[in-house]
Amino acid sequence: MELHLNIKEIATSGMVLFAVIDIIGSIPIIIGLRNKVGHIQSGKASVVAGLIMIAFLFVGKEILNLIGIDVYSFAVAGSFIIFFLAIEMILGITLYRDDAPESASIVPIAFPLIAGAGTMTSLLSLRAEFEVENIIVAIVINIIFVYLVLKSSKRIERFLGKNGISVIRKVFGVVLLAIAVKLFTANIYALF
Repeated sequence: MELHLNIKEIATSGMVLFAVIDIIGSIPIIIGLRNKVGHIQSGKASVVAGLIMIAFLFVGKEILNLIGIDVYSFAVAGSFIIFFLAIEMILGITLYRDDAPESASIVPIAFPLIAGAGTMTSLLSLRAEFEVENIIVAIVINIIFVYLVLKSSKRIERFLGKNGISVIRKVFGVVLLAIAVKLFTANIYALF
């Protein structure tokens, strides 16, 4: 098996996943969960989220084939979800909100906070455009970053402050918006 590692694809996939996962923007949620239940198992949550993402990267396409949807259609649909996530980040509004979890176990942190619907959609959308091994490297890099953020969330919050976190969210929102447009235009032609 020949690997097709490409730094540009890894960087692009990594940026998309970083923006969609939005672990920096989730620091207030993580702090709230940590204060509510005490301890968050950072390593366990990170590993489970990474495994969920890699599994979905491989099995997601087969699930789509089973129900008769091609990857290009899913990528176009995914571009809309990424677009709305970007709008939320840029404008500071909430278009969709889950109920607050009652415990900080694997379920609220690993799924859906890290490996949520936006992440799953992004993975299949990226798969339509990039080599799988590059996406896996991007997932691993993001999971390492997620682990570091989970481990040091209180220090990061003190260092950045609310304004710093807000600026980072808006910057990554604009990046995500551009990626959504690119993803849409790259895959809409494949449908016709």
